[in-house]
Amino acid sequence: MIRVLHRWPGLLALVLVTVLALSGAALSVFPAAERLAAPQAVAEQSVADLAARVASLHPGLEEIRRSPSGTVTAWWFDGGTPGSAVIDPATGADVGSADPNGAERWLTNLHRSLFLDDAGRLVMAAGAAAMLVLALSGAALVARRTGGWRRWFARLRGPLAGRLHVELARVAVFGLALSAATALWMTASTFDLLPDGAARPADPAAASGQIAFPLEQMAALQDVPVSALRKLAFPYAGDAQDVFTLATDTGTGLIDQGTGELLSWADLTLWQQVSETIYMLHTGQGAAVLGLILGLIAFIVPVMGATGALIWIAGRRGRPRLRDNAPAGRAQTVILVGSEGGSTWGFAATLARALRDAGQAVHVSPMSAFDTTRHPKADRFLILAATYGEGDAPASAKGFLDRLTRMAPTAPLAVLGFGDRSFPAFCAFAAEVEAAARAKGWAILLPLDTVDRQSPQDFARWGRALGQAIGITLELDHQPARPEAQGLTLISRRDYGEAVQAPTAILRFALPKSTLWARLTGRGFARFQPGDLLGILPEGSAVPRFYSLASGSGDGFIEIVVKKHPGGLCSGQLLALEPGDAVQAFLRRNPGFHAGRGRAPLILIGAGTGIGPLAGIIRANARRRPVHLFFGMRHANSDFLYGDDLTEWQAEGRLTQLSTAVSRGARPHYVQDALRAEAMQVTEAIRNGARVMVCGGREMAQGVGRALEDILAPMGLTPAMLKAGGRYVEDVY
Repeated sequence: MIRVLHRWPGLLALVLVTVLALSGAALSVFPAAERLAAPQAVAEQSVADLAARVASLHPGLEEIRRSPSGTVTAWWFDGGTPGSAVIDPATGADVGSADPNGAERWLTNLHRSLFLDDAGRLVMAAGAAAMLVLALSGAALVARRTGGWRRWFARLRGPLAGRLHVELARVAVFGLALSAATALWMTASTFDLLPDGAARPADPAAASGQIAFPLEQMAALQDVPVSALRKLAFPYAGDAQDVFTLATDTGTGLIDQGTGELLSWADLTLWQQVSETIYMLHTGQGAAVLGLILGLIAFIVPVMGATGALIWIAGRRGRPRLRDNAPAGRAQTVILVGSEGGSTWGFAATLARALRDAGQAVHVSPMSAFDTTRHPKADRFLILAATYGEGDAPASAKGFLDRLTRMAPTAPLAVLGFGDRSFPAFCAFAAEVEAAARAKGWAILLPLDTVDRQSPQDFARWGRALGQAIGITLELDHQPARPEAQGLTLISRRDYGEAVQAPTAILRFALPKSTLWARLTGRGFARFQPGDLLGILPEGSAVPRFYSLASGSGDGFIEIVVKKHPGGLCSGQLLALEPGDAVQAFLRRNPGFHAGRGRAPLILIGAGTGIGPLAGIIRANARRRPVHLFFGMRHANSDFLYGDDLTEWQAEGRLTQLSTAVSRGARPHYVQDALRAEAMQVTEAIRNGARVMVCGGREMAQGVGRALEDILAPMGLTPAMLKAGGRYVEDVY
């Protein structure tokens, strides 16, 4: 709900909010400029002295005003001719025109009303309301993304547009909320929607009837410094009963023109003080530095609007168009989708289409929007849940488990998990969803089932079982959408393992050029890090194969390590490539296996091709962060991947220590053995906050886990505890 509340006001009012912000930003400069240019009163100068100086040079003086910036302006009527000017308080002489700057006047009219008077004021008030909604909902979304208000400035991950949007929001959101709220207050005051709340001095019973008392001798004016003056209005010429009206920072008083005595006084009410503070906060009048800060923040709005639109476009691109999506309140079948990369939405569209063909009213929505009250006629809930990282909820399922546990069970549900069986956390989130539903007492329409590597066959099998459960014939013929790929040209290869019949190669591809649009939207190969995934589309298969990247975009090339598997379609095609040949590939980010930017030590553990992303991390270690690499191989002579590079990186300080383990030969040795041999150094690094990163085969990772359990036990730690703190991550296949 918060995301919807944030998205639509932003998209619908983007132009209006941008005009409001930019015109306000431009206006914020004028109070500071006026403050610098305004002649200032001399030290301890009184209003009596100022009034006397101005009156001596301007016959027919009617009013003196001092703005919050310190500018003193006088108005007079002499011999039938009106006049006005900015005054030098020290001399009372004219120093400039009292007319406002033309550009300032134009911007003010644009900012307040779009040159449309009261109708324009209402339009701009709507823009301010939209900005307030955006600011408050945006703050809630930032807190949700960073993991709570206390982690407001936590490091961000993801595409450039999303990170830039949140980074700017973290700086600007509170200033924008302040500007929007004060704008709404001022609009309400303009249309008399707020009480006046002003206290006025009581009318005097009678004035002295005298006139022309010397201004410089008036006691009521001598006691008021110029710095406190708001306005001094002179009595009407020739009217002995009229009085001076003095307005200051603290209140308003009436002064006898014949004696200089204060006749009555009214302090500013609390309501007036609040109103004036709000005016100051919004305009910067009287707080020029604050005005400039808010103005700079306002300049961020167009950038946030553009990045927000890019995020929305990217989100729309990740979902297929769902035609004939039934209203939530009338749907018999509700399909809830949890997807990270967008592929699960395609399966949801196929399922929805087949159910509609069978006469069902179907509504499809993200798992994050789940609310049983929106679906009073639902006969069943079908949950299609992918798993992200090591068992985490994917992007469109954030908060689903919390929602599920808060809601009373209604219609039965079925959970279908999507994942890759080669990963240890295969469909772990889907399993967690079903377990939570059972624990809450939800009826289970079908036991948990899974789809491996987007298999249409697995999906069709589940569809037939679903059809039997609900009493219809259901055939799901899903054709996975082919990912948007680019051609990558091989520029070099380094071959290993031929001597032991285990062909392995380090393949380096040219980095395609990326447009500014691609960098902003996170598309293509604009930005990536070692540990992200390269999806290869082999000939003869619609299912991509993924390889961990051994390079980052800053290296200027794309590199992976590939071992040929018997009968392996993709690995066989890759190892048959020669420089100049090309493959179709795409990028998938894997933020859970990034080294991060901190200075804490790294313990990198890998075997065989698992060294790929670890080598990329070492290559990128320009800050000379302490890194200890444990690398396992079969034979040192044929399988020492990156051997020369590691020597060079160690000499450059990018790699602190290298420990190798050779598993074939007279004395077989594995990486877990190397870990145990270096237990003291590992323990010391862990005490210093080290992060452990493991990449390679599942058996190797299990052996490493057991070794670390033994090493960490004397410290009262376990690998599970390190994982919970984000200090133990795996990329296992």
